[in-house]
Amino acid sequence: MRKRVWLSLLAVLALVLAACTSVDESVDTTGGGDEPATTQAGGDDTTETSGADTTETSEDGAVAQRDYRFVVVSHGQSSDPFWSVAANGVQAAADDMGVTVEYQAPGTFDMVEMSQIIDAAVASQPDGLVVTLPDPEALGASVEAAVAAGIPVISMNSGSDAFADLGVLVHVGQTEYEAGLIAGQRMAAEGVTNALCINQEVGNVALDQRCQGFTDGLGGTVEVVPVDLADPAGTQSSVEGAISANPDVNGILALGPTGAIPTLAAVDSVGADVALATFDLGPEVLQAIIDGQMLFAIDQAQYLQGYLPIVLLTKFLDTGALPLGSVDRVILTGPQIVTADTAADVIGFSEQGLR
Repeated sequence: MRKRVWLSLLAVLALVLAACTSVDESVDTTGGGDEPATTQAGGDDTTETSGADTTETSEDGAVAQRDYRFVVVSHGQSSDPFWSVAANGVQAAADDMGVTVEYQAPGTFDMVEMSQIIDAAVASQPDGLVVTLPDPEALGASVEAAVAAGIPVISMNSGSDAFADLGVLVHVGQTEYEAGLIAGQRMAAEGVTNALCINQEVGNVALDQRCQGFTDGLGGTVEVVPVDLADPAGTQSSVEGAISANPDVNGILALGPTGAIPTLAAVDSVGADVALATFDLGPEVLQAIIDGQMLFAIDQAQYLQGYLPIVLLTKFLDTGALPLGSVDRVILTGPQIVTADTAADVIGFSEQGLR
């Protein structure tokens, strides 16, 4: 694992150096503000970042605009703050690389709709495609169709164990089972033996892997509690019920901020003495860590998960080469553990939409 992380860091460093030394790759400020413009049509959340179709460099050294159009399709919805940070990364990379990027997602966690969005993207013949793979079996045919059409595909966030079988070039993200394993081991070191795993997207293979890794790392008893990310009140009620039904629970792992914040409220409501941790960041999560209400958060750096695939696709089209990150072609962005010792430094980045 340590060797893979160093290889990934070296690959990212090489990309940064390449971008900094290219005469045509200064930052473009013509693509809009910090937040991507968002429109909704047919229940989809669609974000489009446009770059002008020109190959000239301006006299002030602004980035050269490339005639490349990429499509990003994720399973996450705009109601989840995690994905707004990933979209910020996509926006920034589009500006920095001088390319056009369309960001799309289904209205809910819906693999049928997501596969249809991918199919439509393939039919539009983009120069590159970025996808998440929360359910490789459900999305596999659509992704393979993109590969068969000669479209370079990169996966991000979820699908680290399945992307290669679909013909995807490289994966940017974290390995979910191992991240869950680390969480379980850290909880066990705190004396946790009986825990809940709060899953806000049942059916997302990546989240299932997190709970499985957590169970194995803890070496104790773990109950998975399914909740709805769009229903915070319902999540709080479900967690309160799970704690009341099992008074031996002394630890809880949430799989994202949308589950973590209602879970924190549930713990306070019932007055339970439990250790609480979560995947992914947000200002409220970081403040809870600073205040001692949470032990830690596992950060997978979703901003980089949005940013790096756009850079990789651009450089692939420019040079025909890709950094592979490691022997299994996973470029790791996490897990990065945020504790009380580091949360104060990170919270400013989170408030800016970068962590």
